[in-house]
Amino acid sequence: METLLGILLGILAWLFVRVILMGVYTVDQNERAVKTSFGRAERIEGKTTLDDPISEHLRPEERERYIYPQVRVIPPGGPYFKMPWERIHKVSIATMTVNMALDLEDPLANQRGTRLEAVTKDQLNTGLTGQIRYRVSETNLYAFLFGIKKPFVHVMGYFVSVLRQRIANFEAKPDPLDAGLQAVAPVLASNEMIGISINDLRKNLRDLNEYMDAECRSAPARYGVLFDASLITAIDPPPEVESALAAINTAHNQVSSDISLAQASADQKIVQSRRAVEIETLKAQAEMAPIHSLAQELLELHKSGPAVLAAYLRNVRMSLLDKAQQIYLEVSR
Repeated sequence: METLLGILLGILAWLFVRVILMGVYTVDQNERAVKTSFGRAERIEGKTTLDDPISEHLRPEERERYIYPQVRVIPPGGPYFKMPWERIHKVSIATMTVNMALDLEDPLANQRGTRLEAVTKDQLNTGLTGQIRYRVSETNLYAFLFGIKKPFVHVMGYFVSVLRQRIANFEAKPDPLDAGLQAVAPVLASNEMIGISINDLRKNLRDLNEYMDAECRSAPARYGVLFDASLITAIDPPPEVESALAAINTAHNQVSSDISLAQASADQKIVQSRRAVEIETLKAQAEMAPIHSLAQELLELHKSGPAVLAAYLRNVRMSLLDKAQQIYLEVSR
């Protein structure tokens, strides 16, 4: 009898520890949690990620591929209670910053996670350095917890693949200095294709970062990870083309300086020409003003009568004759 009582007390103590003590949990401020019952997450009936704004950035052919159910998210707080057949999956939503060259599966890869290699359009192996800021998306915890086995590894691989594809197909906008470079430095221009794509990438780092941000906007709907920002800070060429790139940059800078000086000189001459035209125009207007005034006066005299105009002309003629020192008269024969 005592043995049976001891067994019952042991079972009750185990149930108390297993159900009561181990069934109580809390969620920290920077965490979110999802509860599963027999392995199935608690879902919001009739709701999928297609009903959420995060799916707006998916391509039409991807919308049917990345359909995940919306799950009930347990907010920070507690204590909460769960049954023994239920399991709590906690996820940190804090923003994380990592080197873009970091390989989470092989820490020795990419020069110990310090330099990511990519091939440019002109077949040059360049080195990229930069950082990525990302965090788990609260609106798609199902994809992060149950859709991918190693979500961070998968997302980093996705980012690197998009970046390498962009580097391999990058084409900069036409540079007006190229024509000047060919005219001023034909020798360098003939060798420009050695590494000009690297120069283009360096000059367009901002566009490259904006492109990566735009391409990664669909990551929350795909993998449940939100990219806050990606910052590519440097692009290093291979050592064997460093001198050629330096020569090209020097030539570009010289051509840019010459073009700027020529534009400044041309602008100055245009301004001087405009001022000269204005001065000559004012002079002409000043010379024409008395003529217009005289014409208006003669018109008024003509309206007063032919005799008045004739008298005016006689008086003007007499005034001119009075001032003349010599007069030549034509005598008819």
